[in-house]
Amino acid sequence: MAAACSLPRTLDLPTLHAKLQDLLSFLRGALAISSAHTVDFYTKSIWQELVDLPPESVLAALRKSAAEAEPREAKLPLGEAEAGFTDLPKIFCETSQKLLSVEAFALTAKHYSVHNLGLCTPFEQLLTALRVNRKQRIDENVKTIEFMNTKKSHEVQAMSELICSIADYCGLKQVIDMGSGKGYLSSFLSLKYGLNVYGIDSSNTNTHGAKERNRKLKKHWNLYHSQSRAESRADASGLPLKMPKELEVQKEDAIEPASSQVRNTEVSGLRKERRNATSRARDSSIYSPLTSFITADSQLHDIIEDLEDCLMVGLHTCGDLAPNTLRIFASKAEVKGVCSVGCCYHLLSEEFENQHKGYAKEKWGFPMCHYLKEERWRCGRNARMSVCLALERVAVGQGLPTESLFYRAVLQNIIKDHYGISKCEQHVGKIYSKCSSFLEYVRMSLRKLGLDECKVSEEIVMDYYEKYKPRMNELEAFNMLKVVLAPCIETLILLDRLCYLKEQEDIAWSALVKLFDPVQSPRCYAVIALKKQCDPS
Repeated sequence: MAAACSLPRTLDLPTLHAKLQDLLSFLRGALAISSAHTVDFYTKSIWQELVDLPPESVLAALRKSAAEAEPREAKLPLGEAEAGFTDLPKIFCETSQKLLSVEAFALTAKHYSVHNLGLCTPFEQLLTALRVNRKQRIDENVKTIEFMNTKKSHEVQAMSELICSIADYCGLKQVIDMGSGKGYLSSFLSLKYGLNVYGIDSSNTNTHGAKERNRKLKKHWNLYHSQSRAESRADASGLPLKMPKELEVQKEDAIEPASSQVRNTEVSGLRKERRNATSRARDSSIYSPLTSFITADSQLHDIIEDLEDCLMVGLHTCGDLAPNTLRIFASKAEVKGVCSVGCCYHLLSEEFENQHKGYAKEKWGFPMCHYLKEERWRCGRNARMSVCLALERVAVGQGLPTESLFYRAVLQNIIKDHYGISKCEQHVGKIYSKCSSFLEYVRMSLRKLGLDECKVSEEIVMDYYEKYKPRMNELEAFNMLKVVLAPCIETLILLDRLCYLKEQEDIAWSALVKLFDPVQSPRCYAVIALKKQCDPS
């Protein structure tokens, strides 16, 4: 357990199970709200089925709750949590299961967020603990803003600093980036921190783009590196610095296309010390993009010839790739640590969601831990999709697209009444942004769905619009309830992954860490774990 001695203390498995139990007791009543599909809002009378309050009072209560919540970020007192969140009939009607108290609903949902449950290890505290073996690395003055947009720069800068610190703490030189995509994280880890990175992506297009980008960066990196050093000197002297015209013209061409970055071919003494004989024999690039579809049973030796003790990472790995990354980490002796930020929860496979369809699968994306498997817990795709409704963004004024959702819900009523289709398998897509009116929206949507638009006249279409327009506030209020509940669904998924890691005997330390600003990057939590063999000595 040497690797875990100096790391921050985290919650043990029994404590996490207790939090899961309380969360599930709330979600058993609340999940129906997250599971409802906006498309069916009017056809299935969802408001009347699930909420026993007028929409105006719901919206007013939620706005009041949001305003009161701004100053208090700390965890709720334990006594208040135990006394105030188990009496669920105050939130939902015992007989009809309809929502009765928005205030209690909002307060309880807030309590079961990752933050308020006290599940996170502070980022700076972890960095301080990891930097026991911190080394000064070549090119650490490279600025991410030169390589990617502001959001991606924010994500990559925070995550790469953490990954580098973990690698140093464990004495690792090799990093495997799962679902590397365009290679932003991989390239920055190699460029700034000199790590030997393999970026694995299922898309051959991304891999091909990575190789081309790699070639261009070899040509331009020396120039950029010189510019970066000059900029640092200028900052120190207080003098303004203008980017060379050659770099201004070539930077975008070299970096924007699509997958990897490498540093220049002059390997410093520090890098020579860090690279093994096999690495030296390879191309001088220290970021290698590879194409492979990863499952929980993937054999890393078949993908990476010079596999050695390594750290496995993933920045916004979609769907099942995030849990599969954790499973590979737990099962492969060579993988000493993992740092994974998942996303696209709606793409997770669920063991207990579609059992009647006879799906045969051994390793599902959710649930992972024994506790939720024994509960046979299911969220459902709609509930997982609701996590995309970012509470933090809505809170700062980046509101929900209420009108476009309203258009789609009313369209579904037209389709049901005039075409006899109660469930559309096809998606309308982003038609709303191309339309100037509801009538145009309906016409374009019907054509895309392959339905005869002559069946409904302009008068019929507008009658539907006028009929449901006064009820648009029901849809707005309902979606705000889903937004408030969304963090609880994410808490459940992250707790599932953390409990899975705590169940593994060979893992010395595991935690959740909030890496990113949730307004910039709503999927902001990293799941981190280290093996017992990850010994800093």
